[in-house]
Amino acid sequence: MAAVSAVTASARGWVRAAPLWRPWIKAAVGIALLGAIVAVAGAEPFVRGIAAVSPPAIAAAILLAAAATGAAAWRWRVLARRLGLRLGWKESVAAYYRSQFLNSVLPGGVIGDVDRAVSHGRSQVRLAQAARAVAAERAAGQAVQLVLAVAVVASIGFSAYAPAMALMVGVVLVAIGVALASRRARDALHRELGILRGAFATVGTVLRVVAASVVVLAAHVATFLVACAAVGVPASSGEMMVAAVIAVLASSIPLSFGGWGPREAAAAFAFGAAGLGAAAGIAAATAYGVLSLIALAPGALVIAASLLRGGEGMAASGRRAAP
Repeated sequence: MAAVSAVTASARGWVRAAPLWRPWIKAAVGIALLGAIVAVAGAEPFVRGIAAVSPPAIAAAILLAAAATGAAAWRWRVLARRLGLRLGWKESVAAYYRSQFLNSVLPGGVIGDVDRAVSHGRSQVRLAQAARAVAAERAAGQAVQLVLAVAVVASIGFSAYAPAMALMVGVVLVAIGVALASRRARDALHRELGILRGAFATVGTVLRVVAASVVVLAAHVATFLVACAAVGVPASSGEMMVAAVIAVLASSIPLSFGGWGPREAAAAFAFGAAGLGAAAGIAAATAYGVLSLIALAPGALVIAASLLRGGEGMAASGRRAAP
């Protein structure tokens, strides 16, 4: 979320705020986590997770990813329109698939969002406003996801998971603190929040954003449960729900390579706390990671189609988008 906060100044400011080395540092942290997990648990859980991926699981993951992408694209359209931008339905879904795929295969976890903001901004000749729409959409979705995750854990009452939740909330707060360490960053955030306040000014807008975010989280959690079933993890519904929510939430920590690293570490802890074994959690998280990547393959097709059209992508299609 720190990177998402930084982007709100402008699209160009977003790019300048993320030097070339920063995504690789984040990726290195995720890779180091994976290395540490392999050193402790061995490679067998990862192999088990990859081997568990089956055609039925892939089909379920593709359908769930379509639901999540559609809901997220709707959330983006709602906020973009509130900021005075045109964004068609087909264009938003295609761009969101492309964004998610790039975030999954490139270091940093936000390069796809930069591409989405810049492409949309160029198509509208309003780069800064498009960057604000993407930043607001991502930040709002992550905020709702965090609140829902805390609510799920609190409602089920599994105190064993409290340390993991506290750690992830702490990471988010530290990231925000680092992002706002300078006066310039604080001034920029204050200015941008003033501009973005109008985007969330109506109750209807807030309800739409929350509803879309709930669908996105539910689809991701359901995908993780599919991964658990694929690896044959037996557990009560409550245990699985909490473990899935924690693992999915960890995927959004901006210190990974496409979500890899924190997700597996969080799943190992959550499954261990539930008495299911850390190895089972690692296997389930691995299967989830593979299923998610396969389910986002339409994003690669969008990129290929854009290249065949001469690389215009959304900039060309956006000019044809309905208001």
